Amino acid sequence: MIDGAIESFKLLSKNFDTYILSTSPWENPTAASDKFAWVKKHLGDVAKKRLILSHHKHLTHGDFLIDDRPNNGASEFKGEWIQFGSSKFPNWKVVCNYLMERK
Repeated sequence: MIDGAIESFKLLSKNFDTYILSTSPWENPTAASDKFAWVKKHLGDVAKKRLILSHHKHLTHGDFLIDDRPNNGASEFKGEWIQFGSSKFPNWKVVCNYLMERK
């Protein structure tokens, strides 16, 4: 788990209409249920109802997408793609500060 991820989700969820958008590998038949169980365990009941699994992230709508890779449509997202782990957004503290300034 990446340092600060859970705390950052909770902070951002208090200030934004936050969803979890992830891809579930087709080759792993339990990946979707594993992701759902992880979200429920670590982020709670509210977050489990905000989990979206898609291989086409560019088809979703929103102001911001935080994703570490351009794959599955992340780089074509219609809002602003925040590339987590990049030199501009190296960690959750930087991401949260950036987003809170735009609130």
